[in-house]
Amino acid sequence: MPTAFAIGAHPDDIEFFMSGTLLLLEQAGYEIHYMNIANGCLGTAQHDRETIIRIRREESINAATFAGAVHHEALCDDLGIYYEPELLARLTSVIREVAPQIVLTHPPVDYMENHTNTCRLVVSAAFCRGMPNYPGDPSREPFDGNVTIYHSQPAGNRDPLRNIVRPELFVDVTTVMAQRTQMLAKHVSQKAWLDESQGMDSYLVAMQEMAREVGGMSGSYEFAEGWRRHLHFGFCGPEDDPLHDALSDHVTGEG
Repeated sequence: MPTAFAIGAHPDDIEFFMSGTLLLLEQAGYEIHYMNIANGCLGTAQHDRETIIRIRREESINAATFAGAVHHEALCDDLGIYYEPELLARLTSVIREVAPQIVLTHPPVDYMENHTNTCRLVVSAAFCRGMPNYPGDPSREPFDGNVTIYHSQPAGNRDPLRNIVRPELFVDVTTVMAQRTQMLAKHVSQKAWLDESQGMDSYLVAMQEMAREVGGMSGSYEFAEGWRRHLHFGFCGPEDDPLHDALSDHVTGEG
């Protein structure tokens, strides 16, 4: 069974940017995996650190279970996502364990450093997957199969300088919008926090409106998720595009 791995920075990032594609891949016969690098410890104005970590872990497990995904534990605290050797070694070990053909993650440039650093770590960990002299933590056998990395849209579909970012590949998620909304709704703790900290009004509506904007860019779909394919060097063949191949009935554009 082919495998797809969604890796976000924080609990609820996968739901905002990647969940529709992940759900469709599961329908297409992929084993799907779900991981947040950070534990969500700062995502609250109400709870102490240990309480919010527990709450957000439970919410993430509930969302992954709803999607039929294998849940992987977080690796660090919020604002602790740095491009550094210890975190890279731990993430490399997870990627070797999962051995994915498709990796979904954040774009190389986004509005906050946690997203950008997650992308950097994911790309490097995927690159290290087959290096025999790179041990990982814990040490695992290298995985030398092809892996294709796809970068999601940035928050608000804009780069940090407010410029619109257009995807290369549009995935029609209209048929799974109800499931996307239900997945995000599992993160109950974030409704008030996002309203207070980022002015996102209703987090469910904000997610839907981002998908509606990407759908409008596609010229074909009501709701869509957008993707850009990472350069193939060190990862896969130059023409490999397994996301397009798996979801050909739901896709326009080329990755």
